[in-house]
Amino acid sequence: MPPGPLLTIAAGDLSVDIAPQAGGRIAQIRCDGIEQLLGHGEHDATTAIGWGCYPMVPWCGRIRHGQFAFRGRRHLLPANLGGHAIHGVGFLMPWDVVEHSATHGSLELPMPTDGRWPFGGIAGQRIGIEGRALVLVLSVTAVEQAMPASIGWHPWFRKPERLEFHPQAMYPRDAEGIAVRPAGQVRPGPWDDCFVNDREVVLHRQGQRLRIASECRDWVVYDGSAHATCVEPQTAPPDAFNLPPELVLHPGETLSARCTLRWD
Repeated sequence: MPPGPLLTIAAGDLSVDIAPQAGGRIAQIRCDGIEQLLGHGEHDATTAIGWGCYPMVPWCGRIRHGQFAFRGRRHLLPANLGGHAIHGVGFLMPWDVVEHSATHGSLELPMPTDGRWPFGGIAGQRIGIEGRALVLVLSVTAVEQAMPASIGWHPWFRKPERLEFHPQAMYPRDAEGIAVRPAGQVRPGPWDDCFVNDREVVLHRQGQRLRIASECRDWVVYDGSAHATCVEPQTAPPDAFNLPPELVLHPGETLSARCTLRWD
């Protein structure tokens, strides 16, 4: 998935390239001229899942075998990674630009009502610069029918020299590599795991400190790549549709989350 036409916002030392046609993702962030994200085509990062910073909506991480039950009915989603359905539909679809200024952009996505996602709904995001901070707001709204939902962000940060991360707990993974409850002891990395965390995460790279904060309490960290580290705040753990309690958005209800990236 190439970036397509870019929408650029900028203020002071911070600039952001948004790729509406490539899943509504952020294609690149530059602070003090230093690129922050793994870009399209770098280190073979050409698949939709492997570059930039994209919204995960209407679910985060893997849905086991693409299957889940909602209100007593079984649903099957297309498998797109290792036999599982991963990261929702938003990162694979073009988003509409509904507002654009020098320092922010707002995007919207009417979600499908077919085999990719049978419930419909509308996703929205706002990407805005405030000083030396990038503020991200992501939402999903149920429209004509109730649906399950979880949301979050999947940034591919260029490999930091050091990661400050102090979660309270860690979800164990089963034989299929999928997080299960209950969360327990934090094990040493390298990680491709989900954690319970309510503290900011700090990445150190090229003399910069990037502080990531969110009210989300479930965070996935993937640091198994030599070129990038993913730090993913999200509203629920992977496979949440198969974990209690059942997640439900009723028609007219909105689930939203906020994430702030701030450079010292």
